[in-house]
Amino acid sequence: MTSMERINAVFDRRIPDRVPVYPILCGATRRLVGATYPDWSQDADICAAGFLKSVEVFDIDCIVTLIDLSVECDAWGQEVIYPENEAAHPNYNNLVIQDIEDYHKIKKADYRTSKRMMMHIDVIKKLVAAKKGEIPIIAFVFGPLGTLSMLRNQEDMYMDLYDDPDAVKKAAREINETLKEYVAALCDAGADAIMFDTLFASGSIMSKDMWMEMEGVLMEELSQIPPQKGVMNMVHNCGQLCYFDAQIKTCNPSAISFLYPPDDCRDFVECKEKYGDKTILIGCVTPANAVIGTDEEWDTQCRDQIDALGAGGGFILAPPPGVPQRLHGGVKGAAGGIAKTHGAY
Repeated sequence: MTSMERINAVFDRRIPDRVPVYPILCGATRRLVGATYPDWSQDADICAAGFLKSVEVFDIDCIVTLIDLSVECDAWGQEVIYPENEAAHPNYNNLVIQDIEDYHKIKKADYRTSKRMMMHIDVIKKLVAAKKGEIPIIAFVFGPLGTLSMLRNQEDMYMDLYDDPDAVKKAAREINETLKEYVAALCDAGADAIMFDTLFASGSIMSKDMWMEMEGVLMEELSQIPPQKGVMNMVHNCGQLCYFDAQIKTCNPSAISFLYPPDDCRDFVECKEKYGDKTILIGCVTPANAVIGTDEEWDTQCRDQIDALGAGGGFILAPPPGVPQRLHGGVKGAAGGIAKTHGAY
């Protein structure tokens, strides 16, 4: 099977030849083309070349265009710092929202005036030109509350949620109106799916009721855009105790990418039992294991995840970002050989 055939089989609830592998490589791909982080994250040609090289080197089954979490906030004039060897991030000493009174500044923006948003769209176009139909191309988008948090540091934004929730809601809604048009443009550029980052929908960050009130209602609107364009709608949430039920209710995602079991499940086995027939599960080898564990531990975790989440199909194995050196041996070996010997697929 090709990568596209393999992924399509999973979403059609058919059994592919092996478990697909879905790594979020982010800036690790810059190393494959000898680029600095600033160049890779600001130049569409270099960024696309890195993603394409990762397909060639590691034989992965999806391209996920997570550049960094500061792409969307650029539309509101947020100053972004570009370190040499780290992901770009807002200048926390010069945030657009300095105090609670500044939320009123946030109005619907024209995504076409944002260099970073337009650069991401250009990356999608280049990937589509090179690989459309061969491998799924998934555009990564930070949700409205996440984008707002990049304009106002998270600690202060949490306090603002209690002090003046209406101000935060209004700003988040203005951002969401911008994201609707941006997401539509990514779909028009040829993306096969949109992966929404709904980080705040997790028990380690805020209550389920608060998330539903502050972002869930917005995500319900935003997540309708991809299906209207004939594009799949997905969710990524790497927070602890993530709210599968709330995200399924609001976003109706074709797949959920996650790192920890959801808040209403004891473990990954229960997660499979409870949600395996409701959405495709994409998960979830921990970053710490990939970075400091042995190759044997890495293989074991891949096997364990396939055993817990892969039975009957509907599963994609997701290694963490930034560890490409282990992808081909550890993950591909686990996904191929282990799926056969363990009967996961």
